[in-house]
Amino acid sequence: MKLLATALMLAVPVLATAPLSSASAQNAPSVESMVPASGTVLDVSATGRTTRVPDVAMIRSGVVTQDATASAALSDNSDRMARVLAALKSAGVAGRDIATANVSLSPQYRYADHAPPVITGYQASNTVSVRFRDIAKAGAILDALVKQGANQIDGPNLSLDKPEAALDDARADAVKVARARAELYAKAAGMSVARIVSIGEGGENAGNQPPMPQFRMLRVSADSAPTQIVSGETDVTVTLNVRFLLK
Repeated sequence: MKLLATALMLAVPVLATAPLSSASAQNAPSVESMVPASGTVLDVSATGRTTRVPDVAMIRSGVVTQDATASAALSDNSDRMARVLAALKSAGVAGRDIATANVSLSPQYRYADHAPPVITGYQASNTVSVRFRDIAKAGAILDALVKQGANQIDGPNLSLDKPEAALDDARADAVKVARARAELYAKAAGMSVARIVSIGEGGENAGNQPPMPQFRMLRVSADSAPTQIVSGETDVTVTLNVRFLLK
């Protein structure tokens, strides 16, 4: 503190003998932001949380085919993929909710000791990402896709379509958590919370769940049990970095 007082005393004559222009004065930082607060500063990181039921499911589905030639593999893949896309549209999935995720064609090799690899055929793959806005119907639609030729399914990734209100609830909760934690520290130190100095947002999760791979390559028979997708609940979180002044 003695060093700080000396620095401030030395700065006064400079300001008096060299006044700032009006433009410089407007851009200059305020004295309050330059001078440390009188008291103890406490930094708290707090995560606010709320729960919501996911209303969107993202799933990848597609067709993998193999044949002796590249053209035959691609042709078979295109025919089956056309039926898959038609099934999606017939089920009421909007075009904006269907997007090509990956298209590939690769040779298949046979390996033997002390011999170069030999191409035995070609594999073609076409995958689309599908957004289901009615999660309850997603399982039945996936079963229909498999019947139409889809033999690759990956997902689901459940999320919220419009998470803004839930994020705001999580932010408000984070402030409450930070305040309660600051009160705890202040009481333990024999002090009290004077005010919040600053709040910074450190990160958020808008209810997006990590993908849960359920990869399958099969055909569904007539007596197969229907696929079910259960949404459950997801956490929406926001992390804040809050600085408090203790007295």
